[in-house]
Amino acid sequence: MRVTYSVPSRRRRKKTLKLARGFRGSRGKLLRQAYGAVDRAMAMAYVGRKQKKQQYRRLWTVRINAACRPAGLTYSRFIDGLNKAGIEVNRKWLADLAVNDVSAFAQLVEKAKNAIS
Repeated sequence: MRVTYSVPSRRRRKKTLKLARGFRGSRGKLLRQAYGAVDRAMAMAYVGRKQKKQQYRRLWTVRINAACRPAGLTYSRFIDGLNKAGIEVNRKWLADLAVNDVSAFAQLVEKAKNAIS
C-alpha cells in the first residue's frame, strides 16, 4: 500500500494561507507567494519585538531628560548622580515619576545634584 502525505500537506498549506490572510494580492491567496510573505512577516515580527523594547527605553530617556533640564541637569549627569547616591531605580519607573509625580522626581533630582557636588 502506498503512503501519501496529503492530509499533513494540506494542513501545512492551510496553516500558511491562514497566516497570510489579509496580505495584499496573490500573497494572501497563492501558496508560493504566501510562503515567502509569511516567512518575511515572521522575521520582521521577531525583529519588531526587539525594537519595541529599544523604543520604549528611548522614550523613557527622553522623558527623564526633559524633566531634568529645568533643574539644571542633563540626563547623563542625573543618572550619574543617582548612581553615586546609591539610588537604584530603573528608567521606566523614573519616566513614570517624571510625568505623574513631579515632586517626588524633584527630590530625586536634588539627591542626584548633592551626590555629584
